[in-house]
Amino acid sequence: MESKIAAAINFKYRPVVVIRADEKPEKAMQFKKGKWGCVMFMFANAARGKTAAFDAETYGCWGGGVGLGFGNAYLDFPGGEDCFAHFLSSGNKQWETGRQVAIGVEQNAGKEFAENFLEGERYVKNPDLVKQWIDELPIKEADSRYVLFKPLDEINQDQETPATVVFVANADQISALVILANYARQGMENVIIPWAAGCQTIGLLPFREGKSEKPRAVVGLTDISARKYVRKLLGAEYLSFAMPWPLFLEMEANVEGSFLERSPWVGL
Repeated sequence: MESKIAAAINFKYRPVVVIRADEKPEKAMQFKKGKWGCVMFMFANAARGKTAAFDAETYGCWGGGVGLGFGNAYLDFPGGEDCFAHFLSSGNKQWETGRQVAIGVEQNAGKEFAENFLEGERYVKNPDLVKQWIDELPIKEADSRYVLFKPLDEINQDQETPATVVFVANADQISALVILANYARQGMENVIIPWAAGCQTIGLLPFREGKSEKPRAVVGLTDISARKYVRKLLGAEYLSFAMPWPLFLEMEANVEGSFLERSPWVGL
């Protein structure tokens, strides 16, 4: 499928679709079972033209399992959800159970993860706030065997209906997408920037929006850890802009006759 939005805004990278599927393409990239990996690394490869597949055993990391809709993978984090809450905030050396679990982490995990496990990533002030954040996430169980990332221009619309379409956009392009998402709607908050993992802002949160009568777009890739993993593939200046499929179709229909044909945008 060719996108009118992509043609008008002239992105450097290809739009990516997130698709739920019960079969995976033969040559799809996929993490090895039980091996750690960043979902956003796969997303960056899809934006460069490749296809990636994930299932309940190959989602790369715990946040990725949640972000792709494979249930509450934080329960499988070393030491469970409590240790994850400390990992994302103040660190596991702050409490006895965390220190005990850290012994095994230091023996079996990489140096960077072991240090973060003990010291905490410090993205949230304290573990209680992390737990409240987890409670707010619209965690869901998978309703398909696989989740796929594919370039939008490679889908077959007669056989595939994406859940989400994601653009990789710089500041000017994000501005245009925000305007277009609000262009034919009442209200001024048809785009959100939630605090979440990079994969959750292209998967889980747009999945939730897709169930709404008035779905909103989700700006993401504000996850510092994810930005580190995609920088070599995409560069430093990009964010993600994810739309549930119905909103994407709405925005596609509004390109013609909009500001995208006028001199301020054309001049940019």
